[in-house]
Amino acid sequence: MSDLVSILKSEHQNIVKILTKVSDLGVDSKEGRQALLAAKTGLIAHLNREDEHLFPVLLKEAESDPILEDALDFFHEDIAGVTNAAIAFFDKYETDGENSTFQSDFSEVVRVLSQRIQKEESVL
Repeated sequence: MSDLVSILKSEHQNIVKILTKVSDLGVDSKEGRQALLAAKTGLIAHLNREDEHLFPVLLKEAESDPILEDALDFFHEDIAGVTNAAIAFFDKYETDGENSTFQSDFSEVVRVLSQRIQKEESVL
């Protein structure tokens, strides 16, 4: 499990790096949008890895650890919601990069992903 946690933490750093690059390039720039859409596969794979490999193990451990159980209850709704929000964002902008709501949608995805990363690394 410690190998998985190390991999996930490294991926968190990469996600933050990508989002920072997109912000630096400008989400309204062609280069910024290309950088973000190019990151889709890695980001979705990371979220799925957490949802499929990390959280089931933690749920099993929580059966005998009430503190962990409380922490996982805290994340229950967040787990699927973040993945769904990220997928919806990428699905929307893969084909419609000129949509006027891109900036606000990007800001929301960054907010949701940042919160999830903070929660995971500070609580779990």
